[in-house]
Amino acid sequence: MAISLSVVLLLAIILVVMIRSGSIKPLPALVAALFGFFLASTGMAPTIQRFMDSLAETINKINF
Repeated sequence: MAISLSVVLLLAIILVVMIRSGSIKPLPALVAALFGFFLASTGMAPTIQRFMDSLAETINKINF
């Protein structure tokens, strides 16, 4: 849960920065957000969640 919330917060911040900088307009951002919302309710959601979990695990194992 903590990882999911952190990813959502990070993506929200990136989205706001992109909208403010003019890299992406508000309507395409809304379409992308709605796409993600509806994608989360499909059968593909568990696969995406497992991928994100393994990516977070891999990043966590990196030692600097």
